[in-house]
Amino acid sequence: MKTALKRSSRKASAAVANWFDRYNPVEKTKHGLWVAVRAVIIFGICFIILYPILLKLSLAFRDRGDLYDSTVVWIPRNFTLDNVKTMIGYLNYYSAVSNTFFLSIGTSALQLVSCALAGYGFARLKFKGSGILFAIVIFTIVIPPQTLMVPTYLHFRFFDVFGFYELLTGNKGINLLESFWPFFISSALAMGLKNGLYVFIFRQFFRALPKDLEEAAYVDGAGVFKTFAGVMLPNAVPAIATVMLFSFVWQWNDSYFVTLYMHNSTLLSRMLDLLPGIVRPEHVGGVSHTSLLLNTGTLLGIAPIFILYLFAQKYFVESVERTGLVG
Repeated sequence: MKTALKRSSRKASAAVANWFDRYNPVEKTKHGLWVAVRAVIIFGICFIILYPILLKLSLAFRDRGDLYDSTVVWIPRNFTLDNVKTMIGYLNYYSAVSNTFFLSIGTSALQLVSCALAGYGFARLKFKGSGILFAIVIFTIVIPPQTLMVPTYLHFRFFDVFGFYELLTGNKGINLLESFWPFFISSALAMGLKNGLYVFIFRQFFRALPKDLEEAAYVDGAGVFKTFAGVMLPNAVPAIATVMLFSFVWQWNDSYFVTLYMHNSTLLSRMLDLLPGIVRPEHVGGVSHTSLLLNTGTLLGIAPIFILYLFAQKYFVESVERTGLVG
């Protein structure tokens, strides 16, 4: 009887303790305060990041009269598409977007192939001087492209492979400027925009894959390239997605190399750079309207990338987490 009473007493005390731990007002207050503080911090950070985009959205669809209406803060009183239509004309938008898309997707595909091969070589193939070569690859990440501007420009202005063209024709070289060839050649040779980073991403990912995959392929009679294409590359989908997205976005937003190689091109980044000189207050009817049009043009410039991110954000976040860039 005493044993049963002791057991029941222990169960009761344990139940009271569990109830107190679960419904402890002090702990609930602490938890509630932490949730509130975290929500405020997240909301504040999101607002700081999204504020410029929300402001440009608000300005893009305002009528000129709304600029002088003090009651209009975020939502336009007179909704209009005139600003968008005007900036589409100034930017030669459809042609610029199509040209930029073709250039970005072409360079991304070439960089994907060349950097994947280089990253696999540094990760799996041991040869004399590989450490020094990889250090040089990493060094290219921190070198400002402006330091190589003159030789890079002259290289593609008088393009010649080992002097064969001059030997056969007597001319100094082929002028590849004002074309996509400088971008495509650099990307195919893993010397394009940010290619050092892409090689590093692939190297880190391939190093993390188990060696049993390669050994099994070698036992089956596969060579290095067959192992790379048939075994290693299909397992590198996260790294491929990361490099493809990074490459596409950076090429889309690039204005330095576009101005260097294609000064007279119709590419979106170059057209956006020219906007402040094209949209002048004396041409559009005032400084305020000029600011409104420039904000609309910037919104049109980032709209394709924003749409791309909406559809690809899941794959982008997952790929970055799995490529060794985090932690």
